[in-house]
Amino acid sequence: MGIAAATVSVRRQDGTAVEDRAWETTPVELFGAAVPWRTFRWHKGQRHYSGTYWSATLDDHVIYESRLELGRLLFADFDPGVRHIVAQPFLLKVVLGGKVRKHIPDYLLLAEQGPVVVDVKPLRRVSKPEVASTFDWTRQLVESRGWRYEVWSEPPPVELENIRFLAGYRRSWLFGPAIMDELAGVELDGASLGQATGLLPSHSEPQVRAAVLHMLWKQDFTVDLGTPITPSHVLRRAA
Repeated sequence: MGIAAATVSVRRQDGTAVEDRAWETTPVELFGAAVPWRTFRWHKGQRHYSGTYWSATLDDHVIYESRLELGRLLFADFDPGVRHIVAQPFLLKVVLGGKVRKHIPDYLLLAEQGPVVVDVKPLRRVSKPEVASTFDWTRQLVESRGWRYEVWSEPPPVELENIRFLAGYRRSWLFGPAIMDELAGVELDGASLGQATGLLPSHSEPQVRAAVLHMLWKQDFTVDLGTPITPSHVLRRAA
């Protein structure tokens, strides 16, 4: 598939737009400072569940337009390698076969291993010809810059629910430095989650449990996310 005249447009924080810049030479810093290209409204009978998610990575809100997009946000926020998240980061425009094609990816993740452009789509729709064609030329453009392109569909349900559960403990300011320092001084590696809650007798078990779950969110320690988290889950120190 030959791609010609690839350009990109970005919206600035002040509401103005930078339009039709050459895709290959537009700096990633411009994308990182962008605001969502589209805005959305809530209305009765709408097909998608839209909203905002407070991201611990950003210490700010990020928009999503479906429950599936919210799921991808949870995974991104949980990933310690992701440093920044931009929703609807830019509008791509290309000429294919003499026709102008446009596409707005769902997310841009600025990660330790480099930028990742993400499109979120239910698996049943990924193979539709129009969708597949859009994702194909988008992938070519993204990978031409040495970036990674990802089409994200439904994740394993149990893993999603575990991360959603841990996200309830993502707000660092709710956990005082005293209890976190004390937990850092005890041996948690190899202990079960149930055992860990009793290791600080000077604090209540609910307080300790919440602090340990915050450490799991930060991935100071890991547990098996392939089964529902229970008190028997064994904590392992992150590599």
